[in-house]
Amino acid sequence: MELRTLRYFVTVAEELHFGRAASRLHMSQPPLSRAIKQLETDLGARLLDRSSAGATLTPAGAVLLDEARALLDQAERIRVRVAAKAGAAVLTVGMLGDSTDPGATRLAAAYRRRHPNVEVRVRETDLADPTCGLHAGLVDIALTRAPFDETGLTVRQLRADPVGALLRADDPLAGHGTLKLADLADRRWFLFPQGTDPLWQSYWNGGEPREGPVVRAVQECQQAVLWNGTVGMTLLDHRPAAGLTVVPLVDMPPSRVVAAWNEGDGNPLIDSFVRIATTAYRD
Repeated sequence: MELRTLRYFVTVAEELHFGRAASRLHMSQPPLSRAIKQLETDLGARLLDRSSAGATLTPAGAVLLDEARALLDQAERIRVRVAAKAGAAVLTVGMLGDSTDPGATRLAAAYRRRHPNVEVRVRETDLADPTCGLHAGLVDIALTRAPFDETGLTVRQLRADPVGALLRADDPLAGHGTLKLADLADRRWFLFPQGTDPLWQSYWNGGEPREGPVVRAVQECQQAVLWNGTVGMTLLDHRPAAGLTVVPLVDMPPSRVVAAWNEGDGNPLIDSFVRIATTAYRD
């Protein structure tokens, strides 16, 4: 039994769907299915019941899931301890704009419990750089939001958050229960600076070219709306400043919280960070 195969199994057991697990592992589904079948052959037990809707754990699979998680955690601790002894126990994490997300708070607590001797350095960036310095080599891993240019990066989705239109409280549209992008077509939006990742800019502008004031930070977005009566998008659960309100946008896909790091980076501190983040944000 290889650790890699156990990681495959744990991912399938968490997703209960081979397609989603393959996507999360950045591989195609056929080799993943073959690996799980070979694991079942090696152990002499059926681990998963498959159906067109997905998969469910068998009693034997539930036992293996507990044991595999414990074994993978132990292997992870060994790698981190070796890295620490070699002087590599520093992890630089890039965060976008606002680092008060409850998921990030849980992640920080869990990572410190697991790796009390690892020094975590946080680089908080503005909204003009969704990779938080990752492309520039300034951080080891970014805790951010998609979409952006993923060339050369590995990206893992942690959560998806609904978005809404940020408006003045006295805006004629503020009393609507929901809005569509078409309702905001003739309005000025807040924009990000020239040179901002076009995928990122397009998402936060609802997929259309817009005109309006340039902003770099969350507070600047709110002030642009408050002072100028512009509009823009924000997270539905963000508490707006006094005088502002958020109305759900029913035709916008949710904003995806992701962890991103450079492809092929074998830093065990990153592997551990991603595993812990996946649990912290799911909770």
